[in-house]
Amino acid sequence: MKLPVEITFREMPISEALENKIREKVEKLEQFCDHITSCRVVVEASHRHQHKGHTYHVRIDLTVPGQELVVSRDPADNLAHTDAYVAVRDAFDAARRQVEKYVQSNRREAKAHRAAQGGNGTPPARISELIPMQDYGRITTHEGREIYFHRNSLVNGDFDKLSIGDVVRFNEEMGDEGPQASSVHLLN
Repeated sequence: MKLPVEITFREMPISEALENKIREKVEKLEQFCDHITSCRVVVEASHRHQHKGHTYHVRIDLTVPGQELVVSRDPADNLAHTDAYVAVRDAFDAARRQVEKYVQSNRREAKAHRAAQGGNGTPPARISELIPMQDYGRITTHEGREIYFHRNSLVNGDFDKLSIGDVVRFNEEMGDEGPQASSVHLLN
């Protein structure tokens, strides 16, 4: 985690044992997702007249790339929350479910993104120029850069059947005269 865990106790004395338990729970969350950038936990004792003693409200705010995950466990939801440790456990169980959902969602997005790009992580590009007499052509990337490629770079395709506008993916390397494409794969 990039920032230290912030733990706040409200309407109750600071408990070193409960604070240690919270830190253990945060470490377990980091096993599910190593992209947690910050974590704030608030444990609050609330006074309820119909119950003996206190009930505990726990709020967890987790920051992950592009999103904030919030868990709030209200003591009215569960009478077992007259024990602060049970309230913390339940809140972190809910936080773990949210973190797992976030990680799964990001995996699906990354997989879909790679598939849309042609599988190897490079965005598709288009053939913008062909010089068959000299055995080379140029590819225009999605950023608008022109990349040289040689006839021998084409994988599983016939250079003589290529057309301007064909969609390709490729690996880029630095050649003697600038960037060039190697392993050019025709996508359409």
